[in-house]
Amino acid sequence: MSLDELTQKKLASSEGIQFARSDSRFRSLSPAPIPIPTAPSFRSLVDPVSDERVNHDTVTSHESENGSISTVSSTVSSVESEKAAYEFLAQTPIKSSDAHLVEFSEAMRTVAKALRRVAEGKAAAQAEAEEWRRKYELEMSHKQQSKIKGYGSCTNNELEKLASQLTLEKPASDQAGCCGNHGICSHEVLQDESPGTNPRSSHKMVSRKASFRLSWGCNGDKNGQHKHDFVSFEKGDITTAERSNKQILLKWESSPQTVLFITKPNSNSVHVLCAEMVRWLREHKNINVVVEPRVSKELLTEDSYYNFIQTWDDDEEIKRLHTKVDLIVTLGGDGTVLWAASLFKGPVPPVVAFSLGSLGFMTPFPSEQYRDCLDNVLNGPFSITLRNRLQCHVIRDAAKDELETEEPILVLNEVTIDRGISSYLTYLECYCDSSFVTCVQGDGLIISTTSGSTAYSLAAGGSMVHPQVPGILFTPICPHSLSFRPLILPEYVTLRVQVPYNSRGQAWASFDGKDRKLLSPGDALICSISPWPVPTACLVDSTTDFLRSIHEGLHWNLRKSQSFDGPHSG
Repeated sequence: MSLDELTQKKLASSEGIQFARSDSRFRSLSPAPIPIPTAPSFRSLVDPVSDERVNHDTVTSHESENGSISTVSSTVSSVESEKAAYEFLAQTPIKSSDAHLVEFSEAMRTVAKALRRVAEGKAAAQAEAEEWRRKYELEMSHKQQSKIKGYGSCTNNELEKLASQLTLEKPASDQAGCCGNHGICSHEVLQDESPGTNPRSSHKMVSRKASFRLSWGCNGDKNGQHKHDFVSFEKGDITTAERSNKQILLKWESSPQTVLFITKPNSNSVHVLCAEMVRWLREHKNINVVVEPRVSKELLTEDSYYNFIQTWDDDEEIKRLHTKVDLIVTLGGDGTVLWAASLFKGPVPPVVAFSLGSLGFMTPFPSEQYRDCLDNVLNGPFSITLRNRLQCHVIRDAAKDELETEEPILVLNEVTIDRGISSYLTYLECYCDSSFVTCVQGDGLIISTTSGSTAYSLAAGGSMVHPQVPGILFTPICPHSLSFRPLILPEYVTLRVQVPYNSRGQAWASFDGKDRKLLSPGDALICSISPWPVPTACLVDSTTDFLRSIHEGLHWNLRKSQSFDGPHSG
């Protein structure tokens, strides 16, 4: 190759390399249309390397032919300056930060948590619905077998016809989109005739009903308490399920062995009656007796005969008390029953409440007849009233999420939220599940059980409700609106009461009249029905005891009868 051809080849390659470099710089330094920093593309990362490799090859070939290295230094300096430019461009945009991106990422985390909770609740609801559907199908198949057995004298043709009529027929269009995991479909219980081919019946009205579905929801792990047995099917029609027993009865499978006594303090008559009942149970029934530490000290000081009584020393033993006690006997008024229920954070043994107080809505048993009453209860069966309790959680504003709560509090009567000593009106935001209820402006709010309907809620204008009615009472205290009337909500809902940030003052929450807690702006109170009710023994039955209590305790609708002094007919 001649010297002129070699020179022209070198100039052509150098111009190409410079053009590529200038083009690469132009693309890298041009202003981006979007201010958000982006990662460098694969092409922009490859271009410097390729340019450096081409320059290195060119310089090497030139050095081998001409024996000169003057071009190498210029090429190396050019490559180093280009590396510095790329490093500067790569570092500058990355250091910029955007607060909106951080806020957006936090919002996405919150949405992810909510979606995860919804998915868990949906899965629990599907599992529960599938279990109830399976039980219903078993019951229906059992009824069908009973009907077929009743036709023992029928011929084979008649039996086949009867079986075809009792078959649960499913149309092909419903099999593909059936909701078996979410509820009970109506076509599973419709009892239709087998399709016939008689052309004369084509003008008649079609007898098949449109299929439908009943599904029940679930509001979370702790709040899915729908009573599915309230609804049943009868040939595709929705009816109320039949109750096996109108009154709940408790029958002992084995004789009770241990009785816990809870007594009213600072009462001489209660102390004397307690000592007498403990002695009678020990001598005539051979029952183990457990009393409070205060009562144990009083009885042992009085007489060493009571060495057999048991008590507890710390809170850990109280937590295990329900595993040892078969029966609870209370001596006092309704407040004594509330105190006895507060000792149990989980299951509660049956309570036999003797009336030794001023009011007796939950104390039906007369103390004078304690022998007969205890005999009937210990022998069984006896009627009981399941009194629901509210499970309350206080969520502070500083909590990271709603799972970070204080220890739950169980109440038998009500939760009261008032303004305390503040001169400002209470301002509360109330939600029922995910639905907004109202803003309470007034002296406060009462969230009550049906057992507590005859207590503070009644004094604030709420209605009296039978204790077996499943519900939650929502009663305002002296509201700043004449149209704010009390509500009765179903038992499976969850109530949320929150003090908004723009509230002028704070609020105070009390639980069955004690354990007051301060609620600052941003704090919330969550209330739902507890899975552990308080079973109280009935003197007669639940309804009779309830009506007697409002007649005797409140003198409900007590008035003089109208006089009749007119002429008598015929």
